[in-house]
Amino acid sequence: MSPYIIPLFNAPLKLPLFSSSVAAGFASPADDHLEAELDLNEHLIAHPSETFFVRAKGDSMQQAGIFDKDLLIVDRSLTPKHNDIVIAAVAGELTVKRLCVKHGKPWLLPANPDYQPIPIKEGSELYVWGVVVHAIHRVINS
Repeated sequence: MSPYIIPLFNAPLKLPLFSSSVAAGFASPADDHLEAELDLNEHLIAHPSETFFVRAKGDSMQQAGIFDKDLLIVDRSLTPKHNDIVIAAVAGELTVKRLCVKHGKPWLLPANPDYQPIPIKEGSELYVWGVVVHAIHRVINS
C-alpha cells in the first residue's frame, strides 16, 4: 500500500508574519507590527525535491502530537536516527512511529499506551520512507 502523497507547492505563498507572539497563558496587549512575509514552503520544507506530504490515520501517535487526519511533512533526504518519527514500511504495511534503537536493534514505538511497540526481528524487512519533520492539524472540527 502506498501513502496518499500530496504534491508540493512550487509557487511562493507569502503570508503576513507579525513580530509579536501570541500568549497561550495570560493575555498581553495587542501588538500589530508586521515583521515580514512568511512563505510556508520555505519555512516548512528544507529539501523540496526530497519531501512529500502524507495523511496520518489513527491515534497511535497522539502523545507525539500527531492525530488522525493530520498532514505530515516527510523529508526523504534525512538519515533516520534514534528517536526520529518516521514513515516506515514493515512487512508491506505503512506506519508512522518513533524509531528506537536498543542494543543495536530497531524498534518502532507508538506514542499511545494502547498500542504495542513493533520489534524489527532479524531477517524482517524494514524500509524507512522518510523522517517526519512537521505535523499540521486543524484545531477546530468543521
